[in-house]
Amino acid sequence: MNTLSSSINNTFTDRRIAIVIGASGGIGFSVVSSLLSKGWDVIAVARHLEKLESTLAPLKDYSHKLKICSLDATDSNAVAPFFESIISEYGCIDGLVNCAGSILLKPAHLISDLEFEEALSLNLKTAFYLLRCSVRQMMKQPHGGSIVFCSSVAAQRGLINHEAIAAAKAGIEGMALAAAATYAPYHIRVNCVAPGLVHTGLTQKLTENEVILKKSASMHPIGRIGEPEEVASAITWFLDPLQSWVTGQVLGVDGGLGKIQAR
Repeated sequence: MNTLSSSINNTFTDRRIAIVIGASGGIGFSVVSSLLSKGWDVIAVARHLEKLESTLAPLKDYSHKLKICSLDATDSNAVAPFFESIISEYGCIDGLVNCAGSILLKPAHLISDLEFEEALSLNLKTAFYLLRCSVRQMMKQPHGGSIVFCSSVAAQRGLINHEAIAAAKAGIEGMALAAAATYAPYHIRVNCVAPGLVHTGLTQKLTENEVILKKSASMHPIGRIGEPEEVASAITWFLDPLQSWVTGQVLGVDGGLGKIQAR
């Protein structure tokens, strides 16, 4: 076995620690579930602890591998102490996933300053605060780490009434690419997934409307909207140490919406 294969295999079999932000959401829950099934230790994080505990109740068999924490990641003063407490307990961070975010579907002329600021805070600012604290730790680790952000198909394809959320998500993609370049020498990989419309609690108001659901499905060349497990599968693939040569990528998990025309 060559040196590279040996290194990858050793990393893959060692204990792996991941933080999943936004774990009470549909995609976040699926990421937590997937990582636990693959042997990771997972710190599941959301703003509202009671909702998070309820959401993760089906994973009680993994309680020995799962830690549940509350954190408002929009508060930069809270993020750093949170990471310090995790490092104190676990010693390292091998993976970070940020599934926190929001949806704001309004044309620009109807969006208030407060709504726009909230969209940036819940999406772009949160991502930056998490990036800043996670790389500070991962730079100290010989094996680096893997960071995955959730963008949106709207960051690369013009969709009606998506101005604010597209601005926030496009910012995440630009930030992720820059960070991938900055931290590659430290073996820190930074990637994004960019989903189309997915069945989650966040999109429930859209997906429960039969007219909107039918129209949305027809926009996706595959002919349907996505499921959280499909996005989670891509995220866990990015985290896997076997993908140690993959960084600076934005992967569309969108039924083809971002790149090809529906019939």
